[in-house]
Amino acid sequence: MTVSKPNGSNSDKGKLTRFHVSATGHSLNYLPEYIATRHGFFKEQGIEVTVSVPKPWDLVLDELADGTAAAALGGIWVPSMYRDRVKEYTVFAQLSNRCPLALIARGPVDGFKLTDLLGKTVLMKSGNGASVGLFFKMLLHENGVDPKSVDYVQDLDGIMLGQLFQGGMGDYFLIDNVSARTMAKRNPDISVVMEMVTDGEDIPWSVYYRETASTTPAVVDAEERFCVALKKGMEWVMQHDAETYRDELAEIFPAAPVDVLVDLTNVFRRDNMWTSPLVSRHGFDRWQKGIADGRLVTEPLVYETIVNSGPAMAIKK
Repeated sequence: MTVSKPNGSNSDKGKLTRFHVSATGHSLNYLPEYIATRHGFFKEQGIEVTVSVPKPWDLVLDELADGTAAAALGGIWVPSMYRDRVKEYTVFAQLSNRCPLALIARGPVDGFKLTDLLGKTVLMKSGNGASVGLFFKMLLHENGVDPKSVDYVQDLDGIMLGQLFQGGMGDYFLIDNVSARTMAKRNPDISVVMEMVTDGEDIPWSVYYRETASTTPAVVDAEERFCVALKKGMEWVMQHDAETYRDELAEIFPAAPVDVLVDLTNVFRRDNMWTSPLVSRHGFDRWQKGIADGRLVTEPLVYETIVNSGPAMAIKK
């Protein structure tokens, strides 16, 4: 797909500022952005948002570098580990405030606790980055379980792991929430035992960032307008029961069962998946400890080191 490079300003009256987002995936937890695009909230702010999902995912950094993208959408662990080593990136907005993963098991499981994982094997996909393993091991540690007391298989593709898990490999499988519920819906021998949106607490799971060196006043202006529209998208999702727009969910995510999408969207609404474009400071500090424990940074970064809260604060103007 050929994408025109985004403009840095909207100086021509009536002309929309191009704002291309290079995303690391197409996910239900990105829903407010999709709604803001489909319902014209970005255009109300004078910007035209386009999206690409490059394969492999790390090509988002190339799209930032060559000017194709105005922002990358993905995990904050990437700009964290690149800082002071390769290149500086600035995070200017948060989309997902919770982790959209779920843990599944074979057979019925009642009263699951993380301590049940002691001595067990957990399958975790790793093809889309380090965040799955980083988060899960952080969660274990926070709940008094030594991550080293659990075995992992995490170097394989998610689809392959799903097939192997259903065939008998491992004891648990950590996968995105939509896939987990879909698998359980189609296979009566599969149970969802934990959903991180409900039990994983706040974390800036998905954020928008760009190269620091290319940030200009015109860029910040576009980011501010982007955040205003994104906030409106979040508010729209929070104000509408997912059942009332099930057809739209089916259009956005045609590969997933619509009943799963509706139910899970309402769970996301209930459990603080979407709160504000402003990066959560508490969630940031928590996640930085997890990133440091995973050795991606030598020590947790200070919030202001990589986060510019100015654009997201525009929602209060």
